[in-house]
Amino acid sequence: MGIRADQSATYRCKNCQTPIAFRGELLSKSYLGKTGPAFMFSHARNIVEGPKQDRSLITGVYTVAGIFCNNCGEELGWKYLQAYEAKQKFKEGKFIIERAKINKEY
Repeated sequence: MGIRADQSATYRCKNCQTPIAFRGELLSKSYLGKTGPAFMFSHARNIVEGPKQDRSLITGVYTVAGIFCNNCGEELGWKYLQAYEAKQKFKEGKFIIERAKINKEY
């Protein structure tokens, strides 16, 4: 099975170049992480989740888990596990990856 054209670009860990997400999985570029701009993805691969924790973010309180590259251990962002406000439930299961932690490769 080949890669669809909309997924041809790959986002990779800036530290070790391990593939993390495809362009077709990018949902938004309008997020902020610890280091600045961050992207929301529907899926991420080659990652390890850290422990669950409740975190107060700009749009409310969430249960999240930090996500790390499974190759080099670089912290990439977080995964939304639970949103406590009904209007934020769409974030559950999505990944926030900091722009400074990834490179885009065509």
